[in-house]
Amino acid sequence: MHGLGDVGFFDRIAPLYDRVMPPADGDALAAGLRHATRPIDRLLDIGGGTGRAAAALAGPEITVVDASLGMASRARTHRRQEAVAGDAGRLPVRDGSVDAAVIVDAFHHLPDQAAALDEAARVIAPGGALVIREFDPTHLLGRALVAAEHAIGMGSRFRSPADLAAALGDRGFDARIVDRGFGYTVVGVRE
Repeated sequence: MHGLGDVGFFDRIAPLYDRVMPPADGDALAAGLRHATRPIDRLLDIGGGTGRAAAALAGPEITVVDASLGMASRARTHRRQEAVAGDAGRLPVRDGSVDAAVIVDAFHHLPDQAAALDEAARVIAPGGALVIREFDPTHLLGRALVAAEHAIGMGSRFRSPADLAAALGDRGFDARIVDRGFGYTVVGVRE
């Protein structure tokens, strides 16, 4: 493992998570996935928790990967989704075996963000897309979220849209910022 990050917290709140979190923005995710230059038949929902993002997407075969056993179990039992316990820094899939991946409201919780991006680059086939929905720490609400998560002891590390796009570019993705605001979307297409 590349570190547990905030896994313990999510194990504890897994039974309540879907009751308190709003649904994922399926339109924003679909808009990001449209940047792929290949058909999307197989998708990974990295750090996908209970499968909120997977539930917002229709069409491809989706596998939720989450380090929290409680969250992955909820995705399997309550959403009937394929889910595996796994580390974003060591994805349990073969090289180039998926057409796309999403990371929704979770990237800031990953303890080794560089390893997670390296792994996404490894598993996404050429022409496939990585869509990341995150919270902007430079936005007023983003600053409040950063303070709140740190106040309750989370090890969250938020990145600005430009910083995240640059990190994707460093890993061979053609990166672009699709939308901005408190929540933003960055897409990288695997070259």
